[in-house]
Amino acid sequence: MSRKKMIAFASVCFTAVALCAPVQSGDKKNPATTPSPRLDKKGAPDAGWVKRHEGFVDLAKKGDVDIVFLGDSITDGWRGKAGKAGWDKHFAGVKVANFGIGGDRTQHVLWRIQNGELDGVNPKGVVLMIGTNNTGNDSVEEIAAGVAAIVKTISQKAPKAEILVLGVFPRSKMIPNPGNTKIIAINKIITKLDNNKEITYQDIGAKFLKDGQIPAEIMPDYLHLSEKGYQIWGDAIGTFVQNVGKKK
Repeated sequence: MSRKKMIAFASVCFTAVALCAPVQSGDKKNPATTPSPRLDKKGAPDAGWVKRHEGFVDLAKKGDVDIVFLGDSITDGWRGKAGKAGWDKHFAGVKVANFGIGGDRTQHVLWRIQNGELDGVNPKGVVLMIGTNNTGNDSVEEIAAGVAAIVKTISQKAPKAEILVLGVFPRSKMIPNPGNTKIIAINKIITKLDNNKEITYQDIGAKFLKDGQIPAEIMPDYLHLSEKGYQIWGDAIGTFVQNVGKKK
């Protein structure tokens, strides 16, 4: 690793460690930074979730991927009917792997990338959008620390990758609401992950709003994106995917 890369990596680790610092008293762990597989009702790893993870690990082992998307159902939705047109339009010509799984929280993505999803793939770039599923259970600081822990792990697993960290998207029918207020606070913290080098933070949430509210034509359930919503997302990050993905 070159001296420049070593300095940049050290900077990433310092910022991530600062954001990942304990936010609770006593010995209680932060659930958002504690790697965990998704569990079923019996407390065992969910079989369907594990199967999808293993499929992503197999794809990673094959390599030949330029950009990896990591996230929850909103990222997962790129492969569905609503996301397909935007995916084909904005990411054409780039080898992009979608490692989004519906329902995931920060701790689940953290577990996945610590258990093979970035092993052997050596991507040029990673797009991360995660945290909305944590908002019902975890604090602002805990969730922000979870995002930072993922970024730190990505930097360790894929030190040559450029990382695009997206602000958590707005949600719910009437804004303001407690969940969306929490999201705004999370995004104010994770913007600090941007180091003007290999990590870029981008908040595109305002692009989904009209007069401060989420139109149903963009998020029919006020959480997941419609075809128009995915086109907005693609418009916002297409340049990053194309420029980074096509680097020699």
